Amino acid sequence: MENLLRKLDLTSLRLFVAVCQEKNIARAAEREFIAPSAVSRRIAEIETLIGLPVIERQSRGIAVTPVGETVLRYAQMIIADIEAMSAELSLFLSGAKGSVRVVANLSSIVQFLPEDVAAFERVFPNVHIDLEERHTADVLRLVDERGADLGICNATGLGAAEVEHVPYRTDRLALAVPRLHPRAHRYAAASRVAFADLLGERFVGLRDESALTRQLAVEAARAGARLDVKIRVSSLDALCRMVHAGLGVAVVPEQTAQLYLGTLDIAIVPLSDAWAVRQLVIVYKHREQLSASAAALVRFLSQQSG
Repeated sequence: MENLLRKLDLTSLRLFVAVCQEKNIARAAEREFIAPSAVSRRIAEIETLIGLPVIERQSRGIAVTPVGETVLRYAQMIIADIEAMSAELSLFLSGAKGSVRVVANLSSIVQFLPEDVAAFERVFPNVHIDLEERHTADVLRLVDERGADLGICNATGLGAAEVEHVPYRTDRLALAVPRLHPRAHRYAAASRVAFADLLGERFVGLRDESALTRQLAVEAARAGARLDVKIRVSSLDALCRMVHAGLGVAVVPEQTAQLYLGTLDIAIVPLSDAWAVRQLVIVYKHREQLSASAAALVRFLSQQSG
């Protein structure tokens, strides 16, 4: 019996099941689009391997022996398992099942990704998404080194990165100011405020490695000034709370600041500078090398409104 695993093939089992179901070799051969002699040869090979008859040939068909009943039972289970495996593998091929590792910057995670990922998982419930927050530079590095399937970051960080990208969403930067700030009413009364007009303020900001921190430093330098940053924190939530406490003003994504208008004592005013409208992009190494699940996620996210 040790030869069964090596020599008993799926085609023989499938034809044997067909013979048992049809109770006739000719009808089974017609159903399976094969010559009756080939079916008989396959049945004979099974019997040779087992050393016992699995069918009895009769004038009007066949009868299954007790040994054949045992073979039939296991053959049906094996075929059912193969068909189940095929169906599950087809989910991977279509992108409906799998896992995707995503690295994304803070701005995209706070503003957009929770709702977009939740919407994706309602359509693809069998795709597991591993989402990790990283700074834009780390997002690009990990995608380039294939440490992540795809990333989401600011387009301004792309530079010479050897990755492909598609648009995701846009966000606008705004000034967050304490309501009791001496110039709060003047800022709040304006529909927009220029970044250059804020350079005399005391700022609270994100840590130096964030893309927003670097961008603000560059824009301040272009205006011939240097930001007066007294406190640095690691999250947008903490940044807004520092503003609420009156420790300074901050430049934050407008949609993020709006989340706190009902709970924190702050006012927000959009920046009027062209660079304050930022494009978020989805990045990946090569589109043709994405798994089906990752490609499905890229398509879904790129279709979201910008």
